[in-house]
Amino acid sequence: MIERLRAWGNSHTRRGRYSPVGIAFHWIMAALILFQISWGFWTDWMMPGGDKVFAYQVHSAAGLPILLLVLARIAWRILITDPYNDADRQGLQTKIAHVTAMLFYVTFFTLPLSGWVMWSSVASPGPLYLAGIVPWPQVPLDGLEPLTRYRILDLAEDVHIASVIALLLLIPAHAGAALKHHFWDRHDVLRGMLPEIPDWEGRPASSPNSLPAPALPKGSEAG
Repeated sequence: MIERLRAWGNSHTRRGRYSPVGIAFHWIMAALILFQISWGFWTDWMMPGGDKVFAYQVHSAAGLPILLLVLARIAWRILITDPYNDADRQGLQTKIAHVTAMLFYVTFFTLPLSGWVMWSSVASPGPLYLAGIVPWPQVPLDGLEPLTRYRILDLAEDVHIASVIALLLLIPAHAGAALKHHFWDRHDVLRGMLPEIPDWEGRPASSPNSLPAPALPKGSEAG
Protein backbone atom coordinates (compact mmCIF):
# COMPACT_ATOMS: atom_id res chain seq x y z
CA MET A 1 0.00 0.00 0.00
CA ILE A 2 2.77 2.44 0.97
CA GLU A 3 4.77 1.55 -2.13
CA ARG A 4 1.74 2.21 -4.31
CA LEU A 5 1.21 5.54 -2.61
CA ARG A 6 4.84 6.47 -3.12
CA ALA A 7 4.70 5.48 -6.76
CA TRP A 8 1.58 7.62 -7.25
CA GLY A 9 3.14 10.61 -5.48
CA ASN A 10 6.44 10.25 -7.31
CA SER A 11 4.62 10.18 -10.64
CA HIS A 12 3.88 13.85 -9.93
CA THR A 13 7.16 14.88 -8.31
CA ARG A 14 9.20 13.43 -11.20
CA ARG A 15 7.57 16.08 -13.40
CA GLY A 16 8.52 18.90 -11.06
CA ARG A 17 5.06 19.03 -9.50
CA TYR A 18 3.76 18.54 -5.99
CA SER A 19 1.31 15.69 -5.48
CA PRO A 20 -2.40 16.59 -5.23
CA VAL A 21 -2.22 15.78 -1.51
CA GLY A 22 0.75 18.12 -1.05
CA ILE A 23 -1.08 20.85 -2.99
CA ALA A 24 -4.16 20.40 -0.80
CA PHE A 25 -2.05 20.67 2.37
CA HIS A 26 -0.44 23.87 1.12
CA TRP A 27 -3.60 25.76 0.13
CA ILE A 28 -5.79 24.57 3.03
CA MET A 29 -3.14 25.64 5.53
CA ALA A 30 -2.62 28.93 3.69
CA ALA A 31 -6.36 29.66 3.89
CA LEU A 32 -6.48 28.76 7.60
CA ILE A 33 -3.45 30.91 8.42
CA LEU A 34 -4.81 33.95 6.56
CA PHE A 35 -8.19 33.51 8.24
CA GLN A 36 -6.59 33.16 11.66
CA ILE A 37 -4.48 36.31 11.28
CA SER A 38 -7.38 38.47 10.11
CA TRP A 39 -9.84 36.97 12.62
CA GLY A 40 -7.34 37.36 15.46
CA PHE A 41 -6.78 41.05 14.73
CA TRP A 42 -10.53 41.62 14.47
CA THR A 43 -11.13 39.79 17.77
CA ASP A 44 -8.53 41.92 19.56
CA TRP A 45 -10.44 45.06 18.57
CA MET A 46 -13.73 43.76 19.98
CA MET A 47 -15.07 45.03 23.26
CA PRO A 48 -15.00 42.52 26.17
CA GLY A 49 -18.13 40.42 26.44
CA GLY A 50 -19.88 37.33 25.19
CA ASP A 51 -19.24 38.12 21.52
CA LYS A 52 -15.50 38.38 22.14
CA VAL A 53 -15.46 35.05 24.01
CA PHE A 54 -17.31 33.45 21.10
CA ALA A 55 -14.81 34.99 18.66
CA TYR A 56 -11.94 33.46 20.64
CA GLN A 57 -13.74 30.11 20.51
CA VAL A 58 -13.91 30.37 16.71
CA HIS A 59 -10.23 31.35 16.67
CA SER A 60 -9.26 28.28 18.70
CA ALA A 61 -11.53 25.99 16.68
CA ALA A 62 -9.77 27.06 13.48
CA GLY A 63 -6.30 27.09 15.04
CA LEU A 64 -6.21 23.57 16.43
CA PRO A 65 -6.57 21.95 12.95
CA ILE A 66 -3.37 23.73 11.92
CA LEU A 67 -1.47 21.71 14.52
CA LEU A 68 -2.84 18.42 13.15
CA LEU A 69 -2.38 19.48 9.54
CA VAL A 70 1.28 20.38 10.01
CA LEU A 71 1.94 16.98 11.61
CA ALA A 72 0.17 15.25 8.72
CA ARG A 73 2.03 17.40 6.22
CA ILE A 74 5.41 16.49 7.72
CA ALA A 75 4.46 12.80 7.60
CA TRP A 76 3.45 13.21 3.95
CA ARG A 77 6.72 14.93 3.07
CA ILE A 78 8.65 12.05 4.66
CA LEU A 79 6.62 9.59 2.59
CA ILE A 80 6.62 11.58 -0.68
CA THR A 81 9.66 13.73 -1.36
CA ASP A 82 9.19 17.23 -2.73
CA PRO A 83 9.82 17.76 -6.45
CA TYR A 84 13.15 19.05 -7.71
CA ASN A 85 12.23 22.14 -9.65
CA ASP A 86 13.85 25.32 -10.96
CA ALA A 87 13.93 26.88 -7.48
CA ASP A 88 16.30 24.14 -6.31
CA ARG A 89 19.01 25.30 -8.75
CA GLN A 90 19.42 28.86 -7.48
CA GLY A 91 22.23 28.55 -4.95
CA LEU A 92 21.82 31.22 -2.27
CA GLN A 93 18.17 31.79 -3.20
CA THR A 94 17.49 28.10 -2.66
CA LYS A 95 19.10 28.20 0.79
CA ILE A 96 16.99 31.24 1.71
CA ALA A 97 13.87 29.41 0.48
CA HIS A 98 14.70 26.39 2.66
CA VAL A 99 15.23 28.61 5.72
CA THR A 100 11.92 30.35 5.01
CA ALA A 101 10.14 27.00 4.78
CA MET A 102 11.62 25.92 8.13
CA LEU A 103 10.49 29.18 9.75
CA PHE A 104 6.99 28.59 8.40
CA TYR A 105 6.94 25.17 10.04
CA VAL A 106 8.15 26.64 13.33
CA THR A 107 5.28 29.14 13.36
CA PHE A 108 2.81 26.41 12.39
CA PHE A 109 3.72 24.75 15.68
CA THR A 110 4.19 27.77 17.94
CA LEU A 111 0.93 29.49 16.99
CA PRO A 112 -1.55 26.70 17.86
CA LEU A 113 0.51 25.45 20.80
CA SER A 114 0.83 28.91 22.38
CA GLY A 115 -2.86 29.58 21.74
CA TRP A 116 -3.74 26.27 23.38
CA VAL A 117 -1.67 27.19 26.43
CA MET A 118 -3.17 30.69 26.55
CA TRP A 119 -6.70 29.32 26.56
CA SER A 120 -5.88 26.68 29.17
CA SER A 121 -4.14 29.13 31.52
CA VAL A 122 -7.23 31.34 31.90
CA ALA A 123 -9.46 30.47 34.87
CA SER A 124 -12.52 28.49 33.67
CA PRO A 125 -12.12 29.45 29.99
CA GLY A 126 -14.69 26.92 28.80
CA PRO A 127 -14.28 23.83 26.60
CA LEU A 128 -12.12 23.63 23.49
CA TYR A 129 -13.35 22.07 20.27
CA LEU A 130 -11.37 20.96 17.23
CA ALA A 131 -13.02 22.61 14.21
CA GLY A 132 -15.85 23.54 16.57
CA ILE A 133 -17.03 19.91 16.78
CA VAL A 134 -14.58 17.47 18.38
CA PRO A 135 -13.85 18.08 22.11
CA TRP A 136 -10.20 18.96 22.76
CA PRO A 137 -8.54 18.64 26.19
CA GLN A 138 -7.01 21.64 27.90
CA VAL A 139 -3.39 21.78 28.99
CA PRO A 140 -3.47 20.62 32.65
CA LEU A 141 -2.66 23.95 34.31
CA ASP A 142 -5.64 24.18 36.66
CA GLY A 143 -3.66 22.80 39.61
CA LEU A 144 -1.06 25.57 39.45
CA GLU A 145 -1.03 28.74 41.51
CA PRO A 146 -2.80 31.73 39.89
CA LEU A 147 0.47 33.69 39.68
CA THR A 148 2.21 30.80 37.93
CA ARG A 149 -0.66 30.48 35.48
CA TYR A 150 -0.49 34.21 34.79
CA ARG A 151 3.23 33.97 34.02
CA ILE A 152 2.60 31.04 31.68
CA LEU A 153 -0.17 33.05 30.00
CA ASP A 154 2.16 36.03 29.57
CA LEU A 155 4.93 33.88 28.06
CA ALA A 156 2.51 32.06 25.72
CA GLU A 157 1.07 35.40 24.60
CA ASP A 158 4.57 36.69 23.78
CA VAL A 159 5.27 33.57 21.72
CA HIS A 160 1.91 33.93 19.96
CA ILE A 161 2.51 37.57 19.05
CA ALA A 162 6.08 36.88 17.90
CA SER A 163 4.77 34.05 15.68
CA VAL A 164 2.15 36.34 14.13
CA ILE A 165 4.80 38.99 13.42
CA ALA A 166 7.02 36.35 11.85
CA LEU A 167 4.18 35.23 9.59
CA LEU A 168 3.41 38.81 8.59
CA LEU A 169 6.98 38.97 7.30
CA LEU A 170 7.19 35.46 5.86
CA ILE A 171 3.92 35.44 3.89
CA PRO A 172 4.62 38.44 1.61
CA ALA A 173 8.24 37.30 1.18
CA HIS A 174 7.05 33.80 0.18
CA ALA A 175 4.34 35.10 -2.15
CA GLY A 176 6.68 37.64 -3.71
CA ALA A 177 9.34 35.01 -4.34
CA ALA A 178 6.78 32.70 -5.96
CA LEU A 179 5.59 35.50 -8.27
CA LYS A 180 9.18 36.43 -9.13
CA HIS A 181 9.96 32.83 -10.04
CA HIS A 182 6.83 32.64 -12.20
CA PHE A 183 6.73 35.99 -14.03
CA TRP A 184 10.36 37.17 -13.96
CA ASP A 185 12.45 33.99 -14.01
CA ARG A 186 9.86 31.89 -15.91
CA HIS A 187 10.43 29.02 -13.49
CA ASP A 188 8.07 26.10 -12.85
CA VAL A 189 7.71 26.69 -9.09
CA LEU A 190 4.23 28.22 -8.98
CA ARG A 191 2.86 25.91 -11.68
CA GLY A 192 3.95 22.92 -9.61
CA MET A 193 1.80 24.06 -6.68
CA LEU A 194 -1.35 24.74 -8.73
CA PRO A 195 -3.96 22.16 -9.80
CA GLU A 196 -3.07 20.49 -13.06
CA ILE A 197 -5.28 21.31 -16.05
CA PRO A 198 -5.35 18.60 -18.76
CA ASP A 199 -4.91 19.58 -22.40
CA TRP A 200 -7.43 18.81 -25.11
CA GLU A 201 -6.31 15.18 -25.28
CA GLY A 202 -6.66 14.68 -21.52
CA ARG A 203 -2.93 14.76 -20.80
CA PRO A 204 -1.49 16.97 -18.03
CA ALA A 205 -0.67 20.28 -19.69
CA SER A 206 2.49 20.79 -17.64
CA SER A 207 3.88 17.33 -18.26
CA PRO A 208 7.11 17.17 -20.30
CA ASN A 209 5.73 13.93 -21.73
CA SER A 210 2.80 15.76 -23.30
CA LEU A 211 4.14 15.54 -26.84
CA PRO A 212 2.26 16.86 -29.86
CA ALA A 213 0.12 14.40 -31.77
CA PRO A 214 2.00 12.64 -34.59
CA ALA A 215 1.47 14.02 -38.07
CA LEU A 216 -0.88 12.05 -40.32
CA PRO A 217 0.53 10.42 -43.48
CA LYS A 218 0.16 12.45 -46.67
CA GLY A 219 -3.15 11.95 -48.32
CA SER A 220 -4.86 10.69 -45.16
CA GLU A 221 -6.16 14.08 -43.95
CA ALA A 222 -9.92 14.26 -43.70
CA GLY A 223 -11.78 16.37 -46.21
